Amino acid sequence: MTEPQNSQTNQSATAAPEAEAAQSAHGVATPEQRLAELEIKHAEVSDAYLRAKAETENIRRRAEEEIAKARKFAVEGFAESLLPVKDSLEAALAVQGGTPEQLREGVHATLRQLVQALERNKVLEISPAAGAKFDPHQHQAISVVPADQEPNTVVAVLQKGYVIAERVLRPALVTVSGPK
Repeated sequence: MTEPQNSQTNQSATAAPEAEAAQSAHGVATPEQRLAELEIKHAEVSDAYLRAKAETENIRRRAEEEIAKARKFAVEGFAESLLPVKDSLEAALAVQGGTPEQLREGVHATLRQLVQALERNKVLEISPAAGAKFDPHQHQAISVVPADQEPNTVVAVLQKGYVIAERVLRPALVTVSGPK
């Protein structure tokens, strides 16, 4: 009886490598092969993760640098458009003995330059006409006066206001009509 058992043991011992070889041949991987494949895949994924992380960090750093530059030079265009106004004012001060008409004409020309510079930079006036509806978002009421017009309307503008890109820099100072 021992002989048949030995022959069965020998057969099963030789059958295991043959079965593994058959499994490999049929596309089923051995545990060692599967482990090697997974280790290679893990290395690839780890490398891709590290590269993506480094790229994200580089993008964040570049964005921070761009924001810092934008803050630093945000006023550059505005300042550049005001330089001709400054030049005109300096030229006016350098003139000796100009007539009042010449000075007035020069001041008007300089004011036009300033208005153009402000408009180029999206700084617009708030100057409501008399009778316009009071807007608390753009106007600041200095006083309420009795008037013959509708209540809560602008009677007079004491000081113009300004907006930049729809954001109020300074509200217009106005007097408003009171209730009748």
